[in-house]
Amino acid sequence: MNIFVGNLSYRSTEDELREAFEQYGEVSSSRIISDRETQRSRGFGFVEMPNDDEAKAAIRALDGGHIGGREVKVNEARPREARPTGGGGRRY
Repeated sequence: MNIFVGNLSYRSTEDELREAFEQYGEVSSSRIISDRETQRSRGFGFVEMPNDDEAKAAIRALDGGHIGGREVKVNEARPREARPTGGGGRRY
């Protein structure tokens, strides 16, 4: 199951995120999303757990809990929505 973790501290690390979730079961990956230009954390990340029961237990336990000194929002990640193509900018 792919899990969304929001309101992370900008100083949180992927290892710290992994460790928080490993208390509830196997973690196959953890990643914190960063800005493409500045490489600074965007304050959210994702954790992948192969066992759905363990993932649900982690969500229940960690939602509203603290990771890196901040109260985090944890829930099942929604599928990524398709983005429109076209390059943006003005259209005349």
